[in-house]
Amino acid sequence: MYCGSCMLDNALAKSLIRQGHDCLLVPLYTPIRTDEEDVSLQRVFFGGVNVFLQQKFRWARHLPRWIDSVLNQPWLIRKLTANTGKTSPELLGALAISMLRGTDGYQRKEVLRLCDWIERDFKSDAIVLTNLLIGGCIPEIRRRLKVPIFVVLQGDDIFLDSLLDRDRSQSIEAMKKLVPQIDGFIVHSHDYGRRMASLLDIPVDRCHVVPLGIDSKEFQPSNEPSELSEGKPSELSWNVSGSGEAKSRFRIGYFARMAPEKGLHMLVDGFIELTRRLGKDRFELQLAGWLGPQHEAYWREQQKKLCEADLDANWSYVGSIDRQRKVMFLRNLDLFSVPTTYQDPKGLFLLEAVAAGVPYLEPNHGAFPELHARLQSGWLFEAKNQSDFNDQLVATIELLARPSATNHANSIEFETGSVKLTSYEHRNQRPVDTLFDEISIDRMAQRFIDVVGRHH
Repeated sequence: MYCGSCMLDNALAKSLIRQGHDCLLVPLYTPIRTDEEDVSLQRVFFGGVNVFLQQKFRWARHLPRWIDSVLNQPWLIRKLTANTGKTSPELLGALAISMLRGTDGYQRKEVLRLCDWIERDFKSDAIVLTNLLIGGCIPEIRRRLKVPIFVVLQGDDIFLDSLLDRDRSQSIEAMKKLVPQIDGFIVHSHDYGRRMASLLDIPVDRCHVVPLGIDSKEFQPSNEPSELSEGKPSELSWNVSGSGEAKSRFRIGYFARMAPEKGLHMLVDGFIELTRRLGKDRFELQLAGWLGPQHEAYWREQQKKLCEADLDANWSYVGSIDRQRKVMFLRNLDLFSVPTTYQDPKGLFLLEAVAAGVPYLEPNHGAFPELHARLQSGWLFEAKNQSDFNDQLVATIELLARPSATNHANSIEFETGSVKLTSYEHRNQRPVDTLFDEISIDRMAQRFIDVVGRHH
């Protein structure tokens, strides 16, 4: 799969380098996979194979370093982890606890190898870990180097929630013990910062919000037809009521992992209800994203629901796609929705959709309300409420079908059920260049340096 955190970290590192900073992106566990140029170090620390063997077998903790180095080769790790999917919560929990113990855990050799390299080969002004679950090495780094240490929190709680209760509790306690040794925490939304500060007892003054950014140039709408968008009208010109001839189906898109927590089932159910109310011939559901083996049964269940609703001709799934195909996929849509059932800490896919010129319908929890305030390019619905999502999906499409929806210079308010929401069309509501500047990875990098640099 393409990892959203890897793509964000890689884009941020590229921007920092472009701005003249000496930034090195160091992969842990596995080589990163990103959909653009990979700027990471072409070696891996805490190699997934070694970490696993050292967790399971006592003898592996005493292998000579040259064998560890062979097992840490990126090509070998890629080969051995190519078909991994579901891992038992028992193993994950035990591994998480051991890793958080650092030099007192089973992966002591890996901690020392990383710290030796940092101390010898890369004289840092600051060190940033991209989650706290790998923070077991912090005490040893702190002992050897007198530099600021930062941790980015961007989904640690989601992993913790996948563990058995006893392992979750022990992991949280181990993470709390690391907090006093960390100079600052970076989050991408105030909501996530508050939740993680409460979970891990982080002092408020050590939690810094750096709003999310992306490299948006490729996503900006183009007048040139693409493989996927050929034949799509430049404006929404189909007819909801059925009177007159529609030029095109209205395309509702989803781009995320094919997983329950991303709310795919909510979108499928909402799409079925939409076609029941407004007719199936006018709508199309376009899906893209990685499907893990642990979710194949879940995906079959969604396909069955669409089949039983006689909608086999109204949906498509293109799988895990590269950057060029992703750009075309998003540009081809009329409305974007990933109705997550968990409180997403980032919502990277939403910035990409907006950069491609697509309005959205997202839940009003996690990072989305703050993203909505920045983007002003779509709508929110009551999170985890299927009925409200169904109503808002219909109301959103009816609103977009009105001629004024794409031409009105001011916000348009509408009310469905008990939730009153405001619609924005960013191409007219605010200058496009202002929006792209706000969500650009270069702006995010500047904000990142403002936080890290003040401790240097």
